Amino acid sequence: METKLPYQKYILTFICALLISSAFAQGIRLQKYSFGDGLYFEAKEDYSIKIVGYFQPFLDVTSFEDPTITTNAARFRMRRARLRLTGDDPQSRLSWRIQVDLSGTGEVETISPQFLMDAWVGYEFVDRWRIRLGQKNTPTDSRELLIRSQTLQLVERSRVTSAFSTIREFGIFIEGTVPLDRGMYLKPSLVLTNGDGLNVFGADFGGLKYGGRLDFLPFGLFTNMGQYHEVDIMRELVPRLVIGVAYSYNDRMSSRRGRESGTILYLNDKGEYSLPSFSKLGIDFLFKYKGFSAVGEFVYTTATVPADITQRQRNDGSLASSFSVDGVEDVVNYVKGKLMLGRGYNIQMGYLFKNRFSVDARYTHLSADEHSFLNNGTFYNRPNYYTLGVSQYFSKNYGIKVQASVDYVEAEAGSNYIDSSPKVGNEWIFRLTTSFAF
Repeated sequence: METKLPYQKYILTFICALLISSAFAQGIRLQKYSFGDGLYFEAKEDYSIKIVGYFQPFLDVTSFEDPTITTNAARFRMRRARLRLTGDDPQSRLSWRIQVDLSGTGEVETISPQFLMDAWVGYEFVDRWRIRLGQKNTPTDSRELLIRSQTLQLVERSRVTSAFSTIREFGIFIEGTVPLDRGMYLKPSLVLTNGDGLNVFGADFGGLKYGGRLDFLPFGLFTNMGQYHEVDIMRELVPRLVIGVAYSYNDRMSSRRGRESGTILYLNDKGEYSLPSFSKLGIDFLFKYKGFSAVGEFVYTTATVPADITQRQRNDGSLASSFSVDGVEDVVNYVKGKLMLGRGYNIQMGYLFKNRFSVDARYTHLSADEHSFLNNGTFYNRPNYYTLGVSQYFSKNYGIKVQASVDYVEAEAGSNYIDSSPKVGNEWIFRLTTSFAF
């Protein structure tokens, strides 16, 4: 069946074209070009625009140890096709960014296409401190989500990311850099968002989300913004380390983890919406030295459920008053069973040789609470993931790269096939991608 692309895609493409043409109309000329690092335009007043784009063809094949499943599940698709425009005006201390993904898949697969990734305006109100308003990645997510998709160490981010992260949000973001003695730095961030993820244009059913992050760099700043790239492609001459802690509180959330709005709704006996609140704590690090890199992450989530919930809204809009858990009416645990509750950790490391060939490995573990959507047999219920990958980089600016990985996934009893039918045994996943940037 042919899928028609929604009108938003064409609107976003038109906006990007309009911004580019407007820039040339103001006398901006090409200043420099670096393969993989984009086009850099500059005007006499130091106003600049940078245009970066890349696309990633992607193949994944899943094989099942279940002897009754005789065919593999294979997909070939465009994983990402992104165009990013960033403007900077040092005189007014203003900056802006708009990024679109013409593939529509975003960082995680959703039922509805997601074309708009970033759209924000920033103002540097004092030196080293900036406030941004709009939609962007949130610092309260895990370390992997602070890494640009084009510069990942392995083909895909870990399962910790897909289980607990909101990816992008709309709100106010305050970020700073604080120099300390002996070359050390602190990077604090504060966040106030709608708590509903990206591209929320409909009704807002819950409250706001509050959060922050504090990063500590004991050995100084990374070379060439290496804090936001997983691989040590610059081959740091001295050890570089960032250790971070992040926390967020989503007041009255209406989805599994705060990535959407209005997908899970509850009401009290007055017909008013009564929603659970969601807390997330994360601790992580990134280390680089002479081609070696390591990333570690830990995430823990909890929820509080209001005592006045008496009804739930079905997908068709009708209401139900049953909250059965294992044959017993249990409102609190029924609600928790729809949320991503539990803990997860991810540890990965790799080495980049001088010919820009890298070998990388990762172990990811998810531990679900007794009542959590992490126990869902079709999408989760798989606690352990072992990944081995290889990559070839053809430039320091990620202009062209080829990556492949193999995952071994341990599936617990009660896991399902992709069509929700029961299955037994573990799974193998092979992934292959190429990345082309300008």
